[in-house]
Amino acid sequence: MKEIETLFKLIENGTSPFHVVLNCKEQLQKAGFQELNFSDKWKLNPGEKYYVNHHDSTLFAFTLPKTTKNMGNIRMAAAHTDFPCFCIKSNPELKKGEYVSLNVEAYGGFMLNTWLDRPLSVAGRVSVKSKEVYKPGIRFLDIKRPVLTIPNLAIHMNHDVNKGVALNKQVDMLPLFGMAQEGSEDFMEFLAKELQVKKSDILDFQLYVYCAEEPILLGTKEEFISSPRLDNLTSAQALVSAIIQADRTDGMNLIALFDHEEIGSKTKQGAGSFMLQELVNRILFCMDIDMEEQSRIKYDSMLLSVDVAHAMHPNQMEKADPTNKPVLNKGFCIKKACSQSYVTDCEAIGIVEQICKAKKIPYQKYANRSDIPGGSTLGSIASSLFPVKTVDVGVPILAMHSARELMGKEDMNALYKVVKGFMEL
Repeated sequence: MKEIETLFKLIENGTSPFHVVLNCKEQLQKAGFQELNFSDKWKLNPGEKYYVNHHDSTLFAFTLPKTTKNMGNIRMAAAHTDFPCFCIKSNPELKKGEYVSLNVEAYGGFMLNTWLDRPLSVAGRVSVKSKEVYKPGIRFLDIKRPVLTIPNLAIHMNHDVNKGVALNKQVDMLPLFGMAQEGSEDFMEFLAKELQVKKSDILDFQLYVYCAEEPILLGTKEEFISSPRLDNLTSAQALVSAIIQADRTDGMNLIALFDHEEIGSKTKQGAGSFMLQELVNRILFCMDIDMEEQSRIKYDSMLLSVDVAHAMHPNQMEKADPTNKPVLNKGFCIKKACSQSYVTDCEAIGIVEQICKAKKIPYQKYANRSDIPGGSTLGSIASSLFPVKTVDVGVPILAMHSARELMGKEDMNALYKVVKGFMEL
């Protein structure tokens, strides 16, 4: 299944938000999308395809109709490029006896214990000295091999471990980097060697510790996918594949892959910024559409917020809502919450259901148990800044925010089909 192959490639290469954007850019470029920069003047041509890279970790892409007369509305879909992990702090080395660990902080909320005893690696970007003060060199780095681990404490020294043990982020979750031996390289020397630069040329870094395990098909019929970063690279890949393959002539399609969803979205490259509204305004202005028509087009538009949902757990079925129990391999989920943590709009949901019925796409509905608050998505944040019909959708998964998550293989195909159908019908 092609959708699974492209997803696996994105997961393997998308080891930081920067690398997610790099991989998605590559897919768009191969499909004929042209790059734009926010700091340049734009000249847009009807019928063409474009993408915009924002701070290296947020990506927008859009397709234009052949004439402005066909600007019926804008079909938008948004997902996020980030995922829960550890970030390496400045001055990261901590020497403990003969060991050297790295000082890290947790990015987002996740199950700490699932990161223990796993092969870990490092990816992100580094700024280096340049001849222009306001333009330091930016180098992207992915070690692409296991170099770290966070060892568990043996049960012999912690007899109550199976009763549940609290883990302290500053004490228990520091990755082991190496031995404090004479002649061994420190972290900055290691970094300089990997980048092939002088240690003194490194200015600063944004580096993430990621799970270095690969995605696999699992089950007697290979019906499951076990992998790191399913949240939310499943959605990112579905959006990129859909905008590349969708064939629409009566309006504009647009995807937004935002960073920082896991920490609240309220950043310069998050869904809580004005970038989506700014982007649409600029596109319509460059297409010589007057203000009245711009307003009409925008308020006739629609947004899909695409992020994973919770599947019913086989060992903890009582944690699911009594009447909304999505399971793996039965279709993507439409997520609802009256709190608007998932954007609830019966008109917009009706549109998605009619797309599914027309395209014969399997889907399920998800709601949290009333006594167990669930997570939230970027949908309510983005739609508060761009007030259009919005629906939250995504594949159901198990072990959300674990170092490894589990999903149904068939659900990826359903998600891709509904986003593509949304951009075509």
